[in-house]
Amino acid sequence: MSNTERKTISRTCALLAISAVAPSVIWAQDNGGGIPEHARARSYGGFECDSGYLRAGETCAPIAVPANAYLSESAYGRGWDCTRGYRAEGKTCVALELPAHAYLDTGGDRWKCERGYRSEAALCSLVQVPLNAHLNAAGDGFECGRGYREADDLCAAVNVPDNGYLTNMSYGSGWACNRGYRAVATDCVAVVVPMNANYVEESYGAGWSCNRGYVGVGKACLPVALPANAHLDYSGSQWECDRPYRQELERCALR
Repeated sequence: MSNTERKTISRTCALLAISAVAPSVIWAQDNGGGIPEHARARSYGGFECDSGYLRAGETCAPIAVPANAYLSESAYGRGWDCTRGYRAEGKTCVALELPAHAYLDTGGDRWKCERGYRSEAALCSLVQVPLNAHLNAAGDGFECGRGYREADDLCAAVNVPDNGYLTNMSYGSGWACNRGYRAVATDCVAVVVPMNANYVEESYGAGWSCNRGYVGVGKACLPVALPANAHLDYSGSQWECDRPYRQELERCALR
C-alpha cells in the first residue's frame, strides 16, 4: 500500500470519528466557510438562524421588530407578529380603533360587534327588533316568532286557511294543511281519493296513489291490462313478460 493510499484512509477514518461527535465540523468543511454568525448547523445539512434572526442568502440578519410587536416562532415570513389590539400594516403595528359596542375577536387583530348590534361600515349599529320578534342565534339580526313572518322589517301575522295549521319552520308560508288536504295557492283543498286508490301523506302530487294492479289515468285508477304470459312488475302499475317471452308492442311473444 502506497503512502498516498495510507494518508487517504487515515483522513477518512478521522473524519468519520469527528462526524460522530461534531457533525457541524464536517458540514463546515464541506460548506467551505462554516455556518454564519447567529446560526446553527442542522443535523441533515445546511444551517438555520437563531431566534431573532432570519435567513438572508447565506447570512442571518437581525429581525427589526416594530413597536407593539414581538418575535414570532416561525422561521419564515417577517419574523414578528403584532400584540393583541394591533394589526400589521407594512412594517409597523397599528392600533385597532374599536367602535362603541365592539370587542376584540379571539385573534386580537379584528373586532366584532356585541350581541344585539350589527357591523355597518366601521360602526356597530343597534339591531331594531320589531314586535313579535327576537334576536337571531348570531345576535346580528332578528327572527319573527311563531305565527309571524318578516315583511318590510316588521313581523306580520301568518294567515292560516281553513283546514290548516301553523308550522314551526322559520321559512316558507308558515302554515301547512291538515291530513287529507293539499295546499292550493292560499287555501287547503280536500284530497279526493278515487276508487282503487289510497291516500299518501306527501306535500306534493295528487295526494293519492293507485293500488297495486291499477294505473292512474286522469283522476281515476284503472286496472292494468295484462296480456297473456305477463305479470305485474315491481311498481304494480306496469307489466313485464314471463320468461322466456319477450315484449313485442302490447303482447308477449316467443322468439
